[in-house]
Amino acid sequence: MSSRKASSSDHHHHNHHQAFDQHMTQQQQLEMASDGTGLLSQAQVTHPQAAKPTPDKRKGAGSSSEKVLDAKALRRLAQNREAAKKSRLRKKAYVQQLESSRIKLGQLEQDLQRSRSQGLFVGGGGGACGNISSGAAIFDMEYARWLDDDHRYIAELRTGLQAHLSDSNLRVVVDGYMAHYDEIFSLKGVAAKSDIFHLITGMWTTPAERCFLWMGGFRPSELIKMLITQLDPLTEQQLLGIYSLQQSSQQAEEALSQGLEQLQQSLVDTIAGGLVDDGMHHMALALGKLSNLEGFVRQADNLRQQTLHQLCRILTVRQAARCFLAIGEYYARLRALSSLWASRPRETLISDDNSCQTTSDLQIVQSSQNHFSNF
Repeated sequence: MSSRKASSSDHHHHNHHQAFDQHMTQQQQLEMASDGTGLLSQAQVTHPQAAKPTPDKRKGAGSSSEKVLDAKALRRLAQNREAAKKSRLRKKAYVQQLESSRIKLGQLEQDLQRSRSQGLFVGGGGGACGNISSGAAIFDMEYARWLDDDHRYIAELRTGLQAHLSDSNLRVVVDGYMAHYDEIFSLKGVAAKSDIFHLITGMWTTPAERCFLWMGGFRPSELIKMLITQLDPLTEQQLLGIYSLQQSSQQAEEALSQGLEQLQQSLVDTIAGGLVDDGMHHMALALGKLSNLEGFVRQADNLRQQTLHQLCRILTVRQAARCFLAIGEYYARLRALSSLWASRPRETLISDDNSCQTTSDLQIVQSSQNHFSNF
């Protein structure tokens, strides 16, 4: 009797260990499946039984429903691992970019300190090859980074249009690009405080862009004129809105231009008035008037920024995408034109015929394009 009870007890004890081992096997499988990311799906965390059928409902170790569940869980885990990997790579690239920017800024500051110690005049208009202020150097570095981002945004816009993205998805890309433009206006606002001459003379742009500069940027009315031909077909209401925007932009441009001309004339009169005597007093007056330059550039940039935002409100999302794509392509061509001009064979300038041909070519370009400068 006792041996029968012991046998029954051993059998019950064996079944208990078997169930425990089976539970541990399931737990180990879950832990092994989550290896690498430590992530499980919400369904697995909230309802662990959803990952594996209960013993009462199992059809066997090789059931098709179990295989489907395992495949889904493994696929989710693989997706989690891939997302985590991409996140780590993006973080690594961002940290490397920050470190590179820090090194470049340190080198610029060392160069500036060396120039000051040697008695060189910093910010004295040596052009792109001369010494510049620390504020201008920082802006140039930020603008170079902005241009790199601009190339990526242009590629994303082009891909989105070619892939016929839905309006909602394309809107995300367009809004991102508009925020990208807002960033350059913010950077220019900071640069205007530190070195207004560097900004207003366009020394941060290429030579071809500087030819069409207006108060440190493009003329909004000329921008609109160029874009109208790129956005057909437009509805009658859109045309009315765009032409009204062009007219109001042109009026604001004329008012700012007249104000800048008056400031320049006032500066000339002030400086000339102290040529014979009391020159220091007149120079102090001139410095006070010169500080108004920052206000004009800020107002011009505000007009440029508002023009772009208003265009986005008038156009459809696809037209807005084509609008930004056209602007980006135009800037790319202006920069390419500067590179071609700088690398042209110098011996061709000796020939009068070639010089005439170059002039003729430039006239053709000017007649076929409405030029505006970069931001």
